[in-house]
Amino acid sequence: MAPDLGIYCKNANIAARAGAGANATAVAVAATDVYVLDVEAYINAATRNNWSDGYAALDVDVKYILMDAAACLCAVYVINYDMGGYTSLAEAQTMLNVLWSRAQECIKLLQDLKTQEFVEGA
Repeated sequence: MAPDLGIYCKNANIAARAGAGANATAVAVAATDVYVLDVEAYINAATRNNWSDGYAALDVDVKYILMDAAACLCAVYVINYDMGGYTSLAEAQTMLNVLWSRAQECIKLLQDLKTQEFVEGA
């Protein structure tokens, strides 16, 4: 089994959000390891905060927001890889819209300075 490299989320988080119709290749740990590294860098850049370096010191609530954002964004990659497993193209598109919206909501929360004060010692 591959390493499951994510700091913010793991393969199981991604697979749960991608749903039952997810392509087995796209949701495999080897694939999600590639997605999660890109997504974690995106979240850090979008929030202008390197959450990765100080992750161990973060409040659990902030960790869950990071996990939700990362898992949702990775699931977008999984669904985009192959929409054929979903009951319809509309179902896949709805899932993409919901996942993208949720990820952006999480990023907005992380951008809020009050949220960043959850870091211990800040």
